[in-house]
Amino acid sequence: MATIQRHLDAAASAKGARDAPDLDNPELYINRELSLLEFQRRVLEEAQDASNPLLERAKFLAILSSNLDEFFMVRAAILLKQAASGTQDVGIDGRTACQQLELIRRQVAGLAQSSHLVLRQEILPALEREGIRIVDLAAVSEEDRAQLDAYFLNSVFPVLTPLAHDPARPFPHISNRSLNLAVTVGDKDGVEHFARVKVPDTLAQLVALDPPLRKSPGHAWRQGSFVWMEQLLAANLGLLFPGMEILGAWPFRLNRDAEVAIQELESDDLLETVEEAMKQRRFTTAVRLQVDSEMPDNMVEILTSNIEIHPDDVYRIERPIGLGRLMELYGADRPDLKDPAFVPMIPSSFGPNIEEDIFAVLRREDVLLHHPFESFQPVIEFLRQAAHDPDVLAIKMTLYRVGRNSPIVAALLEAIENGKQVAALVELKARFDEESNIEWARKLETAGVHVVYGLVGLKVHSKIAMVVRREGEAIRRYVHLGTGNYNPVTARLYTDFGFLTSNEEIADDATHFFNELTGYAQRRGARKLMAAPLGLRPGLTALIQREIDIAEKGEPGHLLFKFNALEDPLMIKLLYRASQAGVKVDLLVRGICSLRPGIPGVSENIRVTSIVGRFLEHSRVYWFRNGGSEEVYLGSADLMRRNLDHRVEIVFPVEDARLVKRLKEVLEIYQKDEVKARRLQSDGSYVRTSGGADALSAQLFLLTHQAAQVKRKGTGAGRRRGANGSRRAAKDGGTP
Repeated sequence: MATIQRHLDAAASAKGARDAPDLDNPELYINRELSLLEFQRRVLEEAQDASNPLLERAKFLAILSSNLDEFFMVRAAILLKQAASGTQDVGIDGRTACQQLELIRRQVAGLAQSSHLVLRQEILPALEREGIRIVDLAAVSEEDRAQLDAYFLNSVFPVLTPLAHDPARPFPHISNRSLNLAVTVGDKDGVEHFARVKVPDTLAQLVALDPPLRKSPGHAWRQGSFVWMEQLLAANLGLLFPGMEILGAWPFRLNRDAEVAIQELESDDLLETVEEAMKQRRFTTAVRLQVDSEMPDNMVEILTSNIEIHPDDVYRIERPIGLGRLMELYGADRPDLKDPAFVPMIPSSFGPNIEEDIFAVLRREDVLLHHPFESFQPVIEFLRQAAHDPDVLAIKMTLYRVGRNSPIVAALLEAIENGKQVAALVELKARFDEESNIEWARKLETAGVHVVYGLVGLKVHSKIAMVVRREGEAIRRYVHLGTGNYNPVTARLYTDFGFLTSNEEIADDATHFFNELTGYAQRRGARKLMAAPLGLRPGLTALIQREIDIAEKGEPGHLLFKFNALEDPLMIKLLYRASQAGVKVDLLVRGICSLRPGIPGVSENIRVTSIVGRFLEHSRVYWFRNGGSEEVYLGSADLMRRNLDHRVEIVFPVEDARLVKRLKEVLEIYQKDEVKARRLQSDGSYVRTSGGADALSAQLFLLTHQAAQVKRKGTGAGRRRGANGSRRAAKDGGTP
């Protein structure tokens, strides 16, 4: 990093700009946490957007709630620890931890207020008009109340465990993300007591009235009325505290720090160490307490003093608390209230039957997959065929997040059964997927897979799989590289690119990459792959500097990047240098962006666009004009310090002119979006683009473009996967 900084300083000096802006000035940078909250505001805008289908709007509120949970459990938790330790560290914008927390609290309070406003004033009334009602328990009929009470007695009451707090009974442990009732009861002597009742998260949070109206065998519900579980629980507290007077009950919800220190260097068994760390996560520091807006101050004091959380981290919230539970509504069989269903297309490269020899296709050409518009099935088939092909000798891959019931893991297990050599690096430290990955690691290892549990001090975030195949007297290697995880579920929800190739130079780099992960192979210079933590930063720096050099010669320079986050100071400075040199810089940044565009003399040639829509934008693409000889790279890395310096990442070239052209066209489609796109302003705010009736939505265009291709083909893979709900189409997922 010091070498790169000297390179930047030398470039500024060479330009002879004595009065050039000081690129170390904190005012040139946007705070990463506030930028992340701006992304959450864009998610909220999708819930507020009346042009979105009604259940999609409710889903966006649920997503926002879940996102804010993670924000507090990770980002705010770090700042709270910094503030508590008295560290003088400041963010990229010069703000201290305390200053950042003050702004965060203000922003989050506004997001919560706006969320409940749109839910109460727009979404719930509109749902009611469609026959889906969330009603107040006090408003239901006597007949419905009797039905609900019977359900409570039979299905809810046996699950509950009321926990009292008095000198003989310590304050109960409040688990992370749990919804609870703080209850005040009075005994026969008039003495008040505190108790906590956890709202069971193993049961539906929206309790249905008159189930026969809504359900028939084998069919999802379409309409009906619901009450929130905590209301039903509060109304029946007398059954939990017989002989006591129920004086009051108020819901509350807690977030805890999710960052657990894993002492890797002192560990004899990393898997056991991570398992133990996951147990510790249950007892970490509280970082946010959400309480009912009507909860009395003395009850809040009981909670804060016993949970040991500062009053500044208490958020009074309008009911219902925990809008993530709105996701339950999405199970309704109401396609009229959701985005239209679609079936991902299988590329024409695979011909009419993807189950034929996929290796023959890759010997003929490289294949680019654009998920979710194109199916993830070719990736599964790549590994499945490798597992059953008698000429395949070995399979190696990295696994970061694979999900449950993974067909990827199933293929690896089949490969072992068929006598293949299989090696898998399972990243145990993938946040919030640790338990799932531990389970998969144990299963793979038990089956005989060579399992590596990540690397000491580094997360392995790269997405790569390699198949080694005997072909006559020679050995040929086939490689899949991607921007997203080996997870068929998220492949239907996130936009990502996958790349399948038999390129010998890429395969040779992949071989050495795996040897470094699994053994003691010394790092060497790669021919095609740029890998972090050693090769990616200097590789990208050199490519950007090349574009600067071209522009300084008076020729057009252009960078077009798409990624999830930009917060690395050195990369931002380099992009500022590019703008100052006259390079046109177009950035498609989904979330965090600490760069300020449009500042005269610094970033007037930089445009930053964020798109939030039906699918989560997740792909990472780096396109360079290169004097007309365009180059494009895909990969797993964002321009963040953690990706460039503290993770194992891979960024790889796509060299087929046909595919380079296609990638450029996709990036240009995103740039033309005037429906879901927002432009970042120099003050850190985002302005939504406003097109006319014919304005282009990039995601919708890509969906309809793929559908049109299927229709034009009329036969083969596209039609086969869409017909009669075939087993393979169902397996691939259909509607996201």
